[in-house]
Amino acid sequence: MYKCAIILAAGEGKRMKSDLSKVLHKVSGKEMVNHVIDTMKKSNLLDINVIVGKCAEAVKAATISRSVTYSFQEKQLGTGHAVLSAKEFLKDKTGTVAIFSGDAPLITMETVEEFLNFHVKQEFKATILTSIVDDSKKYGRIIRDEKGTVLKIVEHKDCNAEELKVKEINAGMYCFDIEVLLDSLSKLSNDNAQEEYYITDVIEIIRAQGLKVGAIDVPFEETLGVNSRIELAQAERVMKNRINTKHMENGVTLIDPENTYIGTEVEIGNDTIIYPGNIIEGRTIIKSNCLLYPNSRISDSVIEEGVTIQSSVILESHIGKETTVGPYAYIRPESEIGKHARIGNFVEIKKSKIGDNTKVSHLTYIGDAEVGSGCNFGCGTVVVNYDGKKKYKTIIGNNAFIGCNTNLVSPVEVKDNTYIAAGSTITKEVPTGSLAIARARQINLEGWVDRKGLKK
Repeated sequence: MYKCAIILAAGEGKRMKSDLSKVLHKVSGKEMVNHVIDTMKKSNLLDINVIVGKCAEAVKAATISRSVTYSFQEKQLGTGHAVLSAKEFLKDKTGTVAIFSGDAPLITMETVEEFLNFHVKQEFKATILTSIVDDSKKYGRIIRDEKGTVLKIVEHKDCNAEELKVKEINAGMYCFDIEVLLDSLSKLSNDNAQEEYYITDVIEIIRAQGLKVGAIDVPFEETLGVNSRIELAQAERVMKNRINTKHMENGVTLIDPENTYIGTEVEIGNDTIIYPGNIIEGRTIIKSNCLLYPNSRISDSVIEEGVTIQSSVILESHIGKETTVGPYAYIRPESEIGKHARIGNFVEIKKSKIGDNTKVSHLTYIGDAEVGSGCNFGCGTVVVNYDGKKKYKTIIGNNAFIGCNTNLVSPVEVKDNTYIAAGSTITKEVPTGSLAIARARQINLEGWVDRKGLKK
């Protein structure tokens, strides 16, 4: 049977008090709407239509890589009106459409699959996702008869005294038979105080035709909609706990899970130990037996086995086996660090390749360079790669020894097995096996202090 999904992402989100569309606020490093889209795709709902309105172009830009289509809701006139905006998407289709909220990022693949299977197997024409809560607050109530059959959804403000006692609430997520939904949408009215079209009214229209309507309840945390910064923080805590629990179950040690922040796409190998304060983002892969001391940020990078990292930033780079990084190192995008290397304190690497067993221990900048294996950089070395207009490349061979406070003015090449004297400024090629000295010869002017009258 054909199945598709509609994601409601056109709301204004006034309570967020933000110029950014509500659905583009991030939970665990990913936009809320993309959490929902990705969950739909994992549930084999591959034909997905996103309803956009406010900040439509920004929402499209953030989601276009996920191969979805869009419908535009020009005015936000209720959830029913939003679904009406997708009439062209649903036209001539038969089967099931699932409707989810772009501001409810905590729904899981398992729940979506259970929801769809329940709807199809029970042959319902409409199925409502619900939750049981002790404090039903502002939510619409699911009203059933004595047999458990769904009769209607009553909005909180319209509940009578008995209905207010109901603990089963509407999560705002549905499955519909597509043809029945389209027919019911044509009968929707906005004859209410808000003059809006509500998807909840579709349930009553379907029930009035004697068609089967069902409901299935799931844990409330999965259906939590984010309408404020406070609820955004609640969603962040739930997602963080899920992610961290998964990694610990897979053999990763998190010293303090409450203060460890790992993105949804991150992969971590077993026996890796992660101390608090680490932020691991994007499509990062950290392999087994790594040690991450506190307070590093790693984004879209690959960290091979046995790496130790301390209080450093690593962006879009690759770190080889059993290398150490930090403290306070900065590995910028497109850098590749070899095996058994040492990138020490206050070292910055930018768009460079560093060979195996090379040591860059402290206070050094290497940019736009290729460095061989077995090299050693003294304190204060700078690759001078920028002349104010263009970036240039430096190439350093194997087993080069770069003395302290050396400037390598790009483009320049330092061959294998070379030494550069401390304090040199290198502007020409250093041949294999050479010692390069590029500094003025020391001159001692004896008696100069007395002649100048500077003696204390």
